[in-house]
Amino acid sequence: MCTVVILRRPGHDWPLVLAANRDEMLARPWRSPARHWGDRPNVVAGLDELAGGSWLGMNDEGVVAGVMNRVDSLGPAPGRRSRGELVLEALDHAEARVAARALADLNPEAYRSFNLVVADAREAFWLRHLGTDGPGRIEVMPLPEGLSMLTAHDLNDARSARIRAYLPRFREARTPDPGAGDWSQWPQLLGERAFDPADGPPGAMSFSTEGGFGTVCGALIALPAAGRFDLKPVWCFAAGPPDRTPFGPVRW
Repeated sequence: MCTVVILRRPGHDWPLVLAANRDEMLARPWRSPARHWGDRPNVVAGLDELAGGSWLGMNDEGVVAGVMNRVDSLGPAPGRRSRGELVLEALDHAEARVAARALADLNPEAYRSFNLVVADAREAFWLRHLGTDGPGRIEVMPLPEGLSMLTAHDLNDARSARIRAYLPRFREARTPDPGAGDWSQWPQLLGERAFDPADGPPGAMSFSTEGGFGTVCGALIALPAAGRFDLKPVWCFAAGPPDRTPFGPVRW
């Protein structure tokens, strides 16, 4: 279960601010965000060395995409494509709306269930594939204005222990000011290990289990408003659990 926190503020200098943690098997090899794909020179993303895809990335056109497993769908399955391909597919497009439309036309049976966020400075969408429990298609829904949170459940879904515990805390935190390099409490919240004992460690923002699964890295991303050519996207990355790994700038 990964986590994405999205703040949408249309009309603001920074209309999209995003925070994310990746949860994965700790032994699964990966590389920090960079231009890893020769056939996609405009894409900067983390590389999953096992399957060749990504969990979170951005292109030079200002589209951001991140994928999450749905509940009980961790890992690969025979005959299914890697969900990390979806991030790269989304980043082949110059607009979030076009990317969302293209991904909605994919064959859902080719993938295990997933949530996907695709956004740019103008629009943002949440794509959902429910697997055998769903309608047999990839659903596309707009992300609302304000602050939302997505894990392995639905958007802002109280069935998620992490959303129950941390969505209110993100909403109460002072709003980041990416232009000033001020991320407010967001880095600390991404590293929080507090959880309700009834929910277990995955109820925390950052965790690890005895089974070798846990939070492996974190990200903070902000997109400037369209037309603000004096501002550049900001991406800070923690190449380890955010509670003990500092965030540093991703080099373009």
